Amino acid sequence: MVLDEPKATDDVYKINGFTMMVDKELHEKTKDITVDYVSYGMGSGFRVASEIPIAGAGGGGCGSSCSC
Repeated sequence: MVLDEPKATDDVYKINGFTMMVDKELHEKTKDITVDYVSYGMGSGFRVASEIPIAGAGGGGCGSSCSC
């Protein structure tokens, strides 16, 4: 996840007062993406998960659940 400006190659969504952008090619591969803020144990952070995990994503990013 990064702060960025929308590009022509992005799908743009306004959700609960936030603007979320996803690269169109990535969105085609992952389908729906969920972003949650979670608190656990001694830490907290964002968890990003996709409907269809990307093979070879190395356990990070939108390919599987992770904390960013």
